[in-house]
This record gives sequence, structure tokens and C-alpha cells, in this order.
Amino acid sequence: MLVLTRGLKQQIVIGDQQITVTVLEVKGGRVRLGIEAPPDVAVRRKELLEPKQPCLELELATAE
Repeated sequence: MLVLTRGLKQQIVIGDQQITVTVLEVKGGRVRLGIEAPPDVAVRRKELLEPKQPCLELELATAE
């Protein structure tokens, strides 16, 4: 893992200048980031990609 230190309004570029991440705000231990990427590049928060707990109804349907 590459670890970088950036300050307010500073940027990093990922790939061949395809994706730019900008530090927009640092406040109260939180950082706001702005991400510029081509429309064909999906940008998602990791927690939205993690598998959810299967619901009980689905478990019962597959158990039969």
C-alpha cells in the first residue's frame, strides 16, 4: 500500500492522469475528498461493496 500525505487543496493522480483525488476539507478528524474520473470508471465507497448478511427468507428458500 502506498501511503501519501497531502494537505488542503492538494491532489494525487491515479493511472495515466485518468483519476484525480483532491483534498477538499479537513475538519474534526474527517477528510472530504473530491474525485474526478472518466464516466466509464465506477467510483464507490468500499463499505457499499462488502457483501450484506443474507436475509432469513433467502436462507429458508435455499434450504428446501
